[in-house]
Amino acid sequence: MKFDKEGNITSFERKKTELYQELGLQARDLRFQHLMSIATRNNRIIIRMEFLKAVVTPEFLLILDYRSLNMEHWLFQELASQLSGEGQLVTYSLPFEFRAIEAILQYWISNLQGRLNVLQPQIIETLEALVDPKLLSVDRSKLHILLQNGKSLSELETDLKVFKETILEILDEEELIEELCLTKWTDPQVFEESMSGIDHAEEMELLLENYYRQAEDLANEARELRVLIDDSESIIFINLDSHRNVMMRLNLQLTMGTFSLSLFGLIGVAFGMNLESSFEEDHRAFWLVTGIMFLGSGLIWRRLLSFLGRHLEPSLPPQVRMVG
Repeated sequence: MKFDKEGNITSFERKKTELYQELGLQARDLRFQHLMSIATRNNRIIIRMEFLKAVVTPEFLLILDYRSLNMEHWLFQELASQLSGEGQLVTYSLPFEFRAIEAILQYWISNLQGRLNVLQPQIIETLEALVDPKLLSVDRSKLHILLQNGKSLSELETDLKVFKETILEILDEEELIEELCLTKWTDPQVFEESMSGIDHAEEMELLLENYYRQAEDLANEARELRVLIDDSESIIFINLDSHRNVMMRLNLQLTMGTFSLSLFGLIGVAFGMNLESSFEEDHRAFWLVTGIMFLGSGLIWRRLLSFLGRHLEPSLPPQVRMVG
């Protein structure tokens, strides 16, 4: 799909060999070996933003394989008007390649921002449900959602990092910035204006820096979201450990109670044997033995609980004596 300076759109099909000959490029220039790159060849700017492949010349912008991109709204409704100067691009008064580069960078930043806007509320909602201290167990479905969102967040962080590195690589080399100013080297009038008035290289640098800062802001938001996930995971583990400790303590108390009853229950076992003694003739013997059993079991249980409490209480830190 071809876009000219006036915003006119032309669609056509070309074999790759015919296309690079028509553009004056080499076959290797259209291989798009990197997932993200901005390079210049023979007064042409070759751009790849993952699935978006484009070639910029001083006269037109070429979007390759546009049918597989699923970006009809952007291509037909926004890009054409932006290139013709009807959009809100800050470079509308500069040569065509500035508008083309800004339109592509703006689209990609908007794409990354949209992905972050989708992930952020989903992650926050899931974390709020998981860190509730009243929960005795963790909802596995929520954990699965958090795992998927965490994976998507990692992919977003990687894309932001690659985008920033691509822009920074150009900003670190003045020659690369100069090469992006195509019209400066093909139009004598623009060259004179660039030398005497508006420096196109500085404008290109400002343009790239602007989108680098936007990517940096998005990366910071994604980083804060990652820190929130890590902190929430710690809170979840603390809550689970707390509930687990409560259950273990309760289980230990019940075990000690069972031990106490079993210990003094031996008295009842002894009196329940088929042995004759003078005690079975006394009607108060049953209540006496039963009382001794429960009283002794209760005392032993309380003693064990006291022992448990002393050993489970955290020890106080040693006092530091202040030397005046």
